[in-house]
Amino acid sequence: MTTPAIQWYPGHIAKAEKALVEQLKRVDVVLEVRDARIPIASHHPRMAQWLGNKARVLVMNRIDSISDGAYQVWRQWFQAQGETPYFTNAQQGQGVAAVAKIAQSFGVEINQRRRDRGMQPRPVRAVVIGFPNVGKSALINRLIKRRVVESARRPGVTRQLRWVRISEQLELLDAPGVLPSKLNNQQAAYKLAICDDIGEAAYDNQRVATAFVDLLNDLGRSPTRGAIQPENPLLRRYQLDPLNLSGEDYLQALAQQHHRGDVERSARQLLTDFRKGLLGAIALELPPSKTEV
Repeated sequence: MTTPAIQWYPGHIAKAEKALVEQLKRVDVVLEVRDARIPIASHHPRMAQWLGNKARVLVMNRIDSISDGAYQVWRQWFQAQGETPYFTNAQQGQGVAAVAKIAQSFGVEINQRRRDRGMQPRPVRAVVIGFPNVGKSALINRLIKRRVVESARRPGVTRQLRWVRISEQLELLDAPGVLPSKLNNQQAAYKLAICDDIGEAAYDNQRVATAFVDLLNDLGRSPTRGAIQPENPLLRRYQLDPLNLSGEDYLQALAQQHHRGDVERSARQLLTDFRKGLLGAIALELPPSKTEV
């Protein structure tokens, strides 16, 4: 196949990225929001380039979608890398206060430098950056304690850059979801599609559902499986064991058993059930040191 399985051509993303880079010159701290189910795949490859010398707060959203074991494994891994991840459930507000506190703390040093130069204090300027649909707008709404930006569990809701005053100490720039201009890592792209962190126009449901089954089977064979996913979630949900089937064969069998042979319907059902948490709390990645990769 000459073209990637997953691809997009989002003109508005390129335009938004150009505007974001311009606004970053005015920002003191970056809140990088990732999907806790896929902490590596949801890290934008240009993040370090955008950051430069700016402070960063690493936010792992959707903690409600992973097990406590997965949370512990990832928290320990990031701390071993010298990073402090802040795990949140932005929809319900869990962990958001800690994010606000650490973001505002950067203002102490900034405003001390301003006072030393005879300047008035000002709010800390932060930007919220991440892939589409990882929960950036929901996080901002929780930080400001009212609904000021549109938030929905679908990618692409935020289309324009806008500043939001959180308090006298903090201003936030709500940015559209940023996607890499090229998808060089198809494995990561599949994970983003499975988690609905990219638009549906970029992928084929059946290919993504097939990849999802194969991924669950691979994770199911991992010695640390119990930390990140329930025992055989597909068997429990659909009474059909995937472990001796390829993803493609499983999808065909699921269609025959539940949807009168409609493979597309089975693919959509499988992805929807995962995204709604009906398969249980499932992380789709292990820390790199925990895999054979």
